[in-house]
Amino acid sequence: MRDLSSHLQHAVTESHEILRSLGELDQQMRRAADALEQCFASGHKLLVCGNGGSAADAAHFATEFVVRLVRDRPPYPAICLTSDAGLLTAAGNDYGFEEVFARQVAAFGQPGDVLVCLTTSGNSRNLQRAVEEAKVRGVITIAFLGRDGGEMINTSDIELAVRGESTARLQEAHMLLLHVLCHVTEERLAAK
Repeated sequence: MRDLSSHLQHAVTESHEILRSLGELDQQMRRAADALEQCFASGHKLLVCGNGGSAADAAHFATEFVVRLVRDRPPYPAICLTSDAGLLTAAGNDYGFEEVFARQVAAFGQPGDVLVCLTTSGNSRNLQRAVEEAKVRGVITIAFLGRDGGEMINTSDIELAVRGESTARLQEAHMLLLHVLCHVTEERLAAK
C-alpha cells in the first residue's frame, strides 16, 4: 500500500504528462473558441452535458458563461442539460436514460447553437444521442473526450481528445481546457 506522498507524487507526475500534451490540441481549441464566439455574438446559446463528474464539470462550464470567469460582463446564454432533476428523471423514465440529453437538445437546440459534451470514455449512449440530435437540428457539436475517444470519436464537429487512462486526470485536463475556452471567449466578446 502506497502512502499519501507516493499517491500525490504519482498524481502530479501523471497530471503533468497529460497537461503537457494539451498543446497538441491548439487547432481544435481555436476551432472551439471560434464556434463559441460566433454562437454568443450571434445571439445563440450553449448547451452542455456530461455524466457523473463530467455532469458537474458541465454545470461549472455553463455557470462560468452565465455569471463570469475573469471579468464582469454581460451574461451569455448557457444551459447545463444535467441540472434539472425532474426533467432528467421524467425523460429517463418515459424514454430511457439514453434519451435524457437528446430530448433536451430537441427542445432547446436551434441552428447556430453549440452543444458541448464531456466524456472521459466516449462510450456514453446518452451523449452519443445528444450529438445525433444536435446534428439533425443544425447545432454545432464539440466533444471533450478521453482515452481513445471511444464510440464518439469522429462524430462531432470539433473534438478535443485528451489521451490518458485516469478518469480523474482526464477530468482535470478537460476543466483546464474549458477554463481556457471561457477566458478566450470572454476576451474576444469584450473586444467587439
